[in-house]
Amino acid sequence: MYVAAKGGEAAIASAHRLLADRRRGNRDVPALTLEQIAGQLALAVDRAMAEGSLYDPQLAAMAVRQARGDLIEAIFLIRAYRTTLPRFGNSQPLETGTMRIERRVSATYKDLPGGQLLGPTFDYTHRLIDPDMAGDARVKAGARRDWPGEACPRVTDILGADGLIEPDGDGPDGKPGDLTREPMEFPAGRDLRLQALARGDEGFLLSLAYSTQRGFARSHPFVGEIRIGLVDVVMDMPEVGFPVTIGRVRMTECQMVNQFRGSAKQPPQFTRGYGLVFGQSERKAMAMSLVDRALRADEFGEERTAPAQDEEFVIAHSDNVQATGFVEHLKLPHYVDFQAELDLVRRMRREHAARDIDEGNGETGDDEAAAREAAE
Repeated sequence: MYVAAKGGEAAIASAHRLLADRRRGNRDVPALTLEQIAGQLALAVDRAMAEGSLYDPQLAAMAVRQARGDLIEAIFLIRAYRTTLPRFGNSQPLETGTMRIERRVSATYKDLPGGQLLGPTFDYTHRLIDPDMAGDARVKAGARRDWPGEACPRVTDILGADGLIEPDGDGPDGKPGDLTREPMEFPAGRDLRLQALARGDEGFLLSLAYSTQRGFARSHPFVGEIRIGLVDVVMDMPEVGFPVTIGRVRMTECQMVNQFRGSAKQPPQFTRGYGLVFGQSERKAMAMSLVDRALRADEFGEERTAPAQDEEFVIAHSDNVQATGFVEHLKLPHYVDFQAELDLVRRMRREHAARDIDEGNGETGDDEAAAREAAE
């Protein structure tokens, strides 16, 4: 139960002014521009877009600045803004096979058609603080490569040609669900699960993915492929009679390959875990693909023994906006509830003290109960 707090408008207005002052920081230092945030804090912006379910680098940079770098708060801001936008149509499914690749690595095949590209990554750095980061030293930029975007076969396509991996499903029968418009119900289809995982908190999914690797699920993963790059967004335009490319979005896709010993109906083969998120977010895409595979336990007749295999547990707790709201609501006034709890604890303490006194006088609990019944 909550109670209304009166007379706090002035305090709240002052809190807003203090927040704006702290957000601005030292006035002797130039304010951050949205271009600086989007360009130099790109991974933070990408995460805000991915978990906010809205692809707009400029808007995400604005949210990151408004949130003072608190990414969950920034994601909350983007989600709230997203609800105000009209929906004017749906694009065709993204064709990641024609992605303009910036980074592509595989842990399963050394030599791939199209090759491997290391791209911009921390994987090969020494994790040592660079003193140059303290100043404004300019990094000498090389020529920017424009990738032509030829079709590049996926590792899973190579395995599929030999029948060594489960077929790539065509998705649900009919139109995919939309968890942003309809409440989630359990059990949920894989289309809705993947939507929830794509919006889910990276840290939560990372922990679940780690748990599957430590034995808390049937998971023997290989990174079939991670690819990062630009993908065309195509919409059908009835007015012109043909599909039209309306823009490009940067995406990270992860195809995880998992061993499967087979069943009475299926031969031994590899199975898939899938992750697809906005921006350069490969850690999130990898975690998503591991959890996706764990949640498919029922499809392969596997026993559910781990948290990562429990659909309701994973989906109901993966959304950081919901989790934040539920945890942080504890800061709201609970005065009436607490007073009731306080009275209850005091009464129980008095009864506990009375029992101690009775026991010290040699009376038993049964004698006390009998005496009370006789008195009544």
